[in-house]
Amino acid sequence: MTPIERLNWMQVEQYLQGDDRCVLPLGSTEQHAYLSLCVDNILPERLGREAAAPLGIPVFPVLPYGITPYFRGYPGSVTLRVQTYLAVVRDLLDGLHEQGFRRILIVNGHGGNSPAQGFVGEWMADHPGTKVKFHNWWNAPQVWAQVQATDPNASHASWMENFPWTRLDGVTLPDEEKAPADLNLLRLLAPQELRDYLGEGNYGGRFQRPDADMQAIWDAAVQETRALLEGGWSL
Repeated sequence: MTPIERLNWMQVEQYLQGDDRCVLPLGSTEQHAYLSLCVDNILPERLGREAAAPLGIPVFPVLPYGITPYFRGYPGSVTLRVQTYLAVVRDLLDGLHEQGFRRILIVNGHGGNSPAQGFVGEWMADHPGTKVKFHNWWNAPQVWAQVQATDPNASHASWMENFPWTRLDGVTLPDEEKAPADLNLLRLLAPQELRDYLGEGNYGGRFQRPDADMQAIWDAAVQETRALLEGGWSL
């Protein structure tokens, strides 16, 4: 593992003499029902570190705030405006490019950050020779297939985000299964209306599944993310 906090600038400079890959995790601080408010920060950063570990690729700290205006009715949920967020992502990519990174894997932990995915294409067009992959880890093909094989009723703040490293000590989860939320309706609701409709925040599904199920999904996520680092950067 090579998290950037365990490197000094001289070591990064030396690394760049032989490799130009890095991992940039994107997250969000927002409600996840009974789970940590930082689920979307914990998962992409940890995933990036585990995927990059045997490759010696630097993993930068997660950007801990994202685009989540609809959760403003839940205390602790903090959002950036779209234009602010894209400006921050631009600055980060500009900085990595200036330093000499030419193959950047963004591991995104929050669906609301999707405007950045479109922006990445624009940014690459302005920076020929630099490749950026935008990886929504939770719905990538191998992970999503494993999720669906485990339990197709899976969603935000449900069992599919409940890993040992996202749950909280002393918090008891309901032993029930919620029906899927109406996503078309959710997109029309103001923050307080959304909270009134969702309640605790789970979009649908059980609140927890056995750790063995979750480890199988995590193993698929690590494998799929590592493969993105290893190949597919050029024709």
